[in-house]
Parts: sequence; structure tokens; C-alpha cells
Amino acid sequence: MTLPELSAEWKTGLSVAWSAYIAVLSVWIVMQKRAPVSTMSWILSLALLPFGGFIVYYFLGPQRLKKQRLKRLRSRVNAQAQADGTVFRHAISDVPTAVRQLAALGTAACGIPVSSATRAELLSGGAATFDAIFAAIHAATDHIHLEYYIYEPDRIGIALRDLLIERAGQGVKVRLLLDALGSKRIGRTFMAPLHAAGVQVALFHETRIGRRLRPVTNYRSHRKIVVCDGRVGFTGGVNITDEEDRRKRPDAYHDVHLRFEGIAVRWLQTTFLEDWAYATGENLKNVDQTIGHMMPPMEAGDIPLQIVTSGPDTPLEAIHRMHVAAIHSADRRAWLTTPYFVPGEPALMALTSAALRGVDVRLLVPRRSDSAIVSAAARSYYDELLTAGVKIWEYKARMLHSKTLVVDDDCAMIGTANFDNRSFRLNFEVMAVVYGPTLARPLAAQFETDLHSAAPVRAQRHQPFWRRLGDALARLFSPLL
Repeated sequence: MTLPELSAEWKTGLSVAWSAYIAVLSVWIVMQKRAPVSTMSWILSLALLPFGGFIVYYFLGPQRLKKQRLKRLRSRVNAQAQADGTVFRHAISDVPTAVRQLAALGTAACGIPVSSATRAELLSGGAATFDAIFAAIHAATDHIHLEYYIYEPDRIGIALRDLLIERAGQGVKVRLLLDALGSKRIGRTFMAPLHAAGVQVALFHETRIGRRLRPVTNYRSHRKIVVCDGRVGFTGGVNITDEEDRRKRPDAYHDVHLRFEGIAVRWLQTTFLEDWAYATGENLKNVDQTIGHMMPPMEAGDIPLQIVTSGPDTPLEAIHRMHVAAIHSADRRAWLTTPYFVPGEPALMALTSAALRGVDVRLLVPRRSDSAIVSAAARSYYDELLTAGVKIWEYKARMLHSKTLVVDDDCAMIGTANFDNRSFRLNFEVMAVVYGPTLARPLAAQFETDLHSAAPVRAQRHQPFWRRLGDALARLFSPLL
């Protein structure tokens, strides 16, 4: 029976059912109290799906992980209790007031104070990063902790696995935490030698149906963390994959990473231990009886460094706030590098406002990222940025994967978060903020070096109609990207 052949009663019944479906779905989404644009995007998108929208939203829609927050908070309390008396709060008295306020914002938004490092080294490229990580793992004597979004079973992945097996065989405690979706190619065959050697391996947010009442497919650990003996830490954009290593692939991603030493490592360690406790359900008090040896006493350094974390277990969006506040605080320059640029209104306003008041605002993005729709959405923002005076470059040599921000000589950020809604609101991310010129100057120099492989985007440029239309349509999905 076709729709025209349906009786009036059936038509009325279907109309009522459809209206009720839209009403229930809308109330459910509205009660999430998300940004109006995101809320309307979800409602309009799912209203077009005949009853299947409920299932789509259930599996992929936003949700607050309240239970996760409680578990992670307890883990942090345990870790901090061991660290009392040695946590260093640097006064950062030699930086402008706006930067001190930025540090206070980070502390209030994620609960991690400004600490200190004795050394902070910028690593450019996957090759330099892997060499430094392998060296730190070779030197470790007590424990090695690793957390990655992407870990591929390719040449670098196998080399790292074999090194971890070797160190575990020498009595070093090794824990490896992988995101279940990002590292989906890691299977039992690859992990079997790790288990046999005593390496502890855990998956963050398994994606298999039935693992939990409501799946958390959208909420990934995008973090890249390495901690060796609680003294040396690494974070940044580099994943464990040959796609990041030019020694393996000439077209490898261009990326940067940070290696640092000192008391600030304990906060990267805390972040890892929180994630480990959440993913495994393990009580940190029972990890080797105590976690005290994972937070060894260290002398305070002269480099102010703050670890900032964010994720869907808190609505404060610490990394998002830090980016926006840092750009607002800029006096001379704000140079942003990101592989995925899909800003919300606060971030877009911060960039354009800074440029309008005379700050040298620069944006470096890839000419072609590994997501066509994200690249199209990013291009849709170019005109208003250029009109405000923001200078835009497209990196054309390879895929640009760096995630950094330099503000004057007072603040440098390097971490795992892209400049988009997914990183700011959906993923678990981590970022290191170094106050003062220690990282700001080399990161600015790296930015200028990267411009040699980039082309400026001109305000007066030829854009075919179909490309402009595609970019505009992609922008409609910005709240969902």
C-alpha cells in the first residue's frame, strides 16, 4: 500500500507519531543544555531520519560522563596526596598580569596548578620525537607509562613494542594505554608478546556493543603521553605510526612534540594514572601498593610549566578557555598552528578581535588535511578572518599535524588538541603551557620555518562557485565536526 492509498486515519496516526517522535527527540537534546547552534544542528539533522535519529543520537550524540569524573577525581586526590609537600607553585612574577591570570584560569578550570620544569625541549618531526622517546625508555629504571590515541602495528610500532618487551624483561614496570578506536588495528596477535612479557595493556573506551549500557563512541582519548620514572615526560601531536616518520615515509606528517623534565612531570603522570584507573577500574592505592615512587621528589626548576587537561567529564572546557584567553591576552603576536580549524564563536571572535586591535595574528593550516569536510569547513572562515586582518598560510609540503600557539614571548602551548569542537568538547586532551620565552622563542622560530613550506591565502583569490558552495555547506556541520 502506497502513501496516497492510506486512509485518513492512518495518515493522521503517522503524522501524530512523527510529531511525537520529533517532540521527544527535541526535548532530549534540548535538556543536554548545549550550545544553541549545536542543539539546533542535531535536531534538524536527526529530524530528517525516520525514527533512526533516536538510535544515531543515542550512540553518537553528546553526553556527560559524570561517573567518569568521579573516578578520575578520586584518582587525582590519591595522586596529590602522595605529592603533598613537593608540588611547586611558581610565582611567574616576571610575566605580565594577563599571563598570570591565564595561569590562574588553567588552575581553576582543570585543577592543576602551575608547576616547574628544569628542562623543556621542542622536538620537531616524528624522527626526533621517536629518538628522544626511545632514549628515555632505554634509560628508565623503575616504570614506563604510555598513552596514545593512534598506535599502528607498523615498523615504528613494532620497534617500540619490542623495546617495551625488552625493558619489561629487565624488571621495569610498563603500562600501555591505547584508545580503542584510534588504535583499532592493534589486535591480539600484536599484543600477545606484550602480555607474555608482563607489560600491562589497557584499552580506553572499548567500542564493542555490550561493553556498557550506552556506548561512548564519540569520546576518545586523544592524548599522547609518555612518562619515564616520573621524571621525564613527553606530550604533543606525534602518534606511534610510520605516517609521522620521514625516515620511513617521505610524505610523513609534519608535527612537533615536547620533552620536559622536573616537577611538572608529576601532573602528566597524574593524568595518565587517572586514565589508567578509569580504563581498567584499578584502584591506584593498590598499584604496586603505593604510587609514591611514581612521583619522586625533585628540585624546583626555573621554567614555569602547567599541564592543562580537558574532556567530556567536565563542562569547563579548560583547553578551549586557555586558547581563547591566551589570544585575548596577546599584545604583539598570536601564532596558531592546527591541522583542523573549525572554530566556535568565542575562538573566532578572539582571533578577529586580536587582529583588529593590531596584534600580529597568524594561522597556519594544512592545504589538504586528511578530512575533506574539515578542510572545506576551515576554508569557509577565511574571508572573515582575512577581513579582520588575520594572516593565513596553507602548509603545502605535507600533512601538517602540529597543534601549537605562541603568544608574544610570554606563553607557548603545545599539546594534543586541535582547534575544533571535537577537541575542545568531545575528546580527552592534554596540553603543556610554558610561560616565558623558554618555549615561545623556539616555537616561534619553528613557525617561521614552516612558513617557507606554506603559501599565503589572499583575500582576492579565485574560487570556483562549486568550491565556495561546498565550503559553505561543510560549515553547516561545524558544530558536529
